[in-house]
Amino acid sequence: MKRRDVVKYLSIAPVAGAVAGSAAPLEAVAAIPAATAKRDLIKELGLRTFINAYGVYTTHTASLMSDEVLDAINGSSKKFVLYNDLQDKVGEKIAAMCHAEAAMVTSGCWSAIVLGTAGVLTGMDRKKVALLPDVSSFEKNEVIVQRSHMGSYDHTLTNTGIKRVVVETADELEKAISPKTAMTWFYNEAAPWGKIGHEEWLAIAKKHNIPTMVDIAADVPPVENLWKFNDMGYDLVCVSGGKAIRGPQSAGILMGRKHLIAAARLSAPPGGNNIGRGMKVNKEEILGMYAALERFINLDHGKEWKMWEDRAAIIANAVNKVRGAKAEIFVPPHANVTPTLRINWDQSLIKLTSRDMTANLRDGEPSIEAPKYVDNALIISVWMMQPGEEKIVARRLTEELNKASV
Repeated sequence: MKRRDVVKYLSIAPVAGAVAGSAAPLEAVAAIPAATAKRDLIKELGLRTFINAYGVYTTHTASLMSDEVLDAINGSSKKFVLYNDLQDKVGEKIAAMCHAEAAMVTSGCWSAIVLGTAGVLTGMDRKKVALLPDVSSFEKNEVIVQRSHMGSYDHTLTNTGIKRVVVETADELEKAISPKTAMTWFYNEAAPWGKIGHEEWLAIAKKHNIPTMVDIAADVPPVENLWKFNDMGYDLVCVSGGKAIRGPQSAGILMGRKHLIAAARLSAPPGGNNIGRGMKVNKEEILGMYAALERFINLDHGKEWKMWEDRAAIIANAVNKVRGAKAEIFVPPHANVTPTLRINWDQSLIKLTSRDMTANLRDGEPSIEAPKYVDNALIISVWMMQPGEEKIVARRLTEELNKASV
């Protein structure tokens, strides 16, 4: 054998020996540790899991990420990229999908509102960026909101130092506009309770050349809402990423006018000396958010809706067989717009309060989270259930109703 062939042979000899049954290579093979079993951290920590009959609420860890999102997160976790380049590229893709001039991934919808408001206040003036939340020297430092839109998430606005001016009617809105008005803010979920609708609110703001932001955090589906408000002419649109879109729960999207998104990014990571440095969203979340949005837009939404209707029908049919109980399917007009169940029962026939039902479902096996009730009616959401779980929910509801029947 030539020298190079001897070297080559010696380099593979242990493997060949193992196949032939020699003792030494077998010992070496035996020494190779077995693949480590994957840890179940939820089980290790003793955390309770449950069937989600509640919805996409942060308290209940919102939605479950899809395989496409997890692939994007895992695949990007082994490499480095420049943060601003990543936001540029992903922002371009998101903007194109949602009919916006520009977009960025934020650390949730809350962050989108804060950063968007900051961008309106400061523009591209880095000295103003460094001053936030002290806006006392700013020529424009007020935001106009409807009274009916307050009490939930309008506090996000004041994180920037901006001052709220509250109105109720279109006439009051006109009179409230002044040289100090920086922007207006519309909370989409509260639209049914306000005296000023989307179009009128926007038209008045446009007439006075005032930027207008709309918060649609939980207002997809329908999928069309992702571009509806951009098409209408809203200057900034904020949405949660970890609800129906099923991206990372800690991610969101800010989209709108190019100059306002550029200004918002001055108050966001990776820059410093700003109010948003702590609102970090990592590269895995940015790419996961992009993958989630792309997947969501391309879903067969008719098929999804039919699946939700079928789930709701299974539960309703089971409940309606119980004497004194009634289940009906409805669709909320705003936020979490999906087939939803309202379940009532005659408490003279079924000795059970809605609160007790919620507790019994939670404490049962498997645990079911359904903590929402309105006017003693239990509200059941089906769109975050996994396949087959609707049958378990139907069984457990009827068990509890029958148990309490007199």
